[in-house]
Amino acid sequence: MALGRIAVLRFVLYAFVVLDALHLTTWPLDHGDVPAQLYRPILLRRLLDLPAPTETSVRVVLVVLVASAVVAALGRLPRAAGWVCAAAYLEWTSNAFSYSKIDHDHVALLVALLVLPTVGPARDAAVRSEAAGWAVRCVQVATVCTYFLAALAKMRFGGWDWANGAIFTWAFSRRGSDLTDALLAVPHLVLVMQWGVLVAEFLSPVLLWLRGRALAAAVAFWVLFHVGTYLTIGIHFLPTVVCLLAFVPLERLPRAGRSGAGRSRA
Repeated sequence: MALGRIAVLRFVLYAFVVLDALHLTTWPLDHGDVPAQLYRPILLRRLLDLPAPTETSVRVVLVVLVASAVVAALGRLPRAAGWVCAAAYLEWTSNAFSYSKIDHDHVALLVALLVLPTVGPARDAAVRSEAAGWAVRCVQVATVCTYFLAALAKMRFGGWDWANGAIFTWAFSRRGSDLTDALLAVPHLVLVMQWGVLVAEFLSPVLLWLRGRALAAAVAFWVLFHVGTYLTIGIHFLPTVVCLLAFVPLERLPRAGRSGAGRSRA
């Protein structure tokens, strides 16, 4: 894989981490101010024996996370800043989901942050690297798993009846809008949408073999899918959406890898 894709992917993903921590996934900061009795650590935190977040710890993690993400986004210290950012983001997100439900939209981004530092500097965008190819492929597989494992979860908890049930009707009634009211007014449309989502999620692994225009069309489909979920029920899935860029030939962008990457150090 051309190092140019790594350079652009790094800039976008690390910049998104800053946006996510400061604007989107902000509730981990509040967990430092709640009683420790509410702490229900996810498996990873239990295995590492991580304590409940405190008022001081969450603020320190936030500062470290934002600072390391900014440094890595600028192409500086790609390995050192990248590893620090990955560790801080893992702490931030595991904190986020140790008090209630667990969102699966952060999986691909977490994997991306864990593998990007393995590539090292990306000085020349045109140079092809096995390390870059491995990292990009890991992000692609993790992105696909976000969709495919969601389909398996539907089968685990709802079976095939999930697609014939009233899940979308329930969701639209709770979080809907004028658009969802219009959709519900069309007979059987909701069932068609549910089956469409399930089939698309099960077929998502084909992304790993598509090329050219077929791949571009598949990526566009998933982007439009997330636009649709946001317009109907207000769920954006942005951490997954930005990881779809791993399927895009970013190395073809003008001056890819020149901004900051040319001055990067291991």
